[in-house]
Amino acid sequence: MSIDAPENPQPTPPVPPDGDGTSPWGLRDFRLLWVGRVIAVLAIQIQSSALLWQVYTIARREHPIEQASLYLGLVGLVQFLPLLAFTLPAGEMADRRDRKGTVALSIAVEGGCALAFLAMAIHGSPPLWGLLSVAATFGAARAFLAPASQAFLPMVVGRKALPAAIAAQSIAFQTGAIAGPALGGLIVGINTPLAYGVAGVLFAVGLGCFLAIRTSGQPARSEQPMGRLTAVREGLAYVWNTKIVLGAISLDLVVVMLAGVALLTPIFARDILHVGALGFGLLRAAFGVGALVMALYLSRRPITRRGGLWMFAAVAVFGVCTLVFGLSKVAWLSALVLFVGGAADMISVNIRQTLIQLATPDHMRGRVSSVSMLFIGASNELGEAYSGVMVRLLGPIGAAVFGGVGALASTGLWSWMFPGLRKADRLD
Repeated sequence: MSIDAPENPQPTPPVPPDGDGTSPWGLRDFRLLWVGRVIAVLAIQIQSSALLWQVYTIARREHPIEQASLYLGLVGLVQFLPLLAFTLPAGEMADRRDRKGTVALSIAVEGGCALAFLAMAIHGSPPLWGLLSVAATFGAARAFLAPASQAFLPMVVGRKALPAAIAAQSIAFQTGAIAGPALGGLIVGINTPLAYGVAGVLFAVGLGCFLAIRTSGQPARSEQPMGRLTAVREGLAYVWNTKIVLGAISLDLVVVMLAGVALLTPIFARDILHVGALGFGLLRAAFGVGALVMALYLSRRPITRRGGLWMFAAVAVFGVCTLVFGLSKVAWLSALVLFVGGAADMISVNIRQTLIQLATPDHMRGRVSSVSMLFIGASNELGEAYSGVMVRLLGPIGAAVFGGVGALASTGLWSWMFPGLRKADRLD
């Protein structure tokens, strides 16, 4: 089964004059976008590492492991609720207003959040409600950032270079995702306020790179103007009726929510593996290293056939790695399965993003990206809240084992529910 372009494509943004080739690297604006993304992701990961470690440390002063884990879950929940409230309207706005301006403002707000975390950390042990309030503001900024930035990418590189640009953006993300947790763990081990300060500086540099981009972010006007609520409904209807897109993003939602181990790493690092803040950073980095290695491989040898089978196989491997991580009592084995899990996750992400991009007309890219972001946000932030509850009920080991088994069961169920996704073949 192949992914076909829509029969009646709508007006698309102008292709950059030098974007006629298949490689985006010759474009100055893409290089700035790529560097800015690496720096911004690095800042996010450093800030996230500091926040998780700080919240868990404060909570453990008064509560046992199971109860302290609930506070880690709250970090994810307070970031998900703004995503739930604002992501769909943000997607509609990305198809109507200047995408470049939206991205710049969102990055500026994220930098402001880093400064707020810094101010609270300097004054010693801040109240948990204060940290959670700033985390909620950060989640709101992300709700507007993701749809606008994903819809802006085709405007920078043009359609022919888009597949290579998507792979390159994945490499950019994983580069920051690898270095960020390791660097964040190292800096937190020295001084928590320093980690927030470094994140704030990196947000400023990333914003500078983005502002230097010359490409206009104003989307093309649709030939059939519609109300905002109607536009949001149209985006939701498109995702619902395009079963390949629905199956891909919903599988990611369920599996990452069940088997994601981001929230569990500080618990395992401190209280099970006993490797401290630096070990916590290295565990988080192991997942990103595996993803980066796979992203580099896929950039040279992309999967073009049997995409559906490859995606389901990768999700199953991800579930097995979560199961082994929960049972491991040795740090090197835990790091190894996180590495393999990261590689498997990158295969799944690469195929899912390719399917969504090929199946989505340009004039709906912002709205479809917002729906995808809502699912991803649910799988990550809401998944952290879910993991906190499961740790409270089953303990950290039981939560990881349950998640791994649940991911394997979901893989089989989705393979049966979405046969078109399973049979998806060509990805070119």
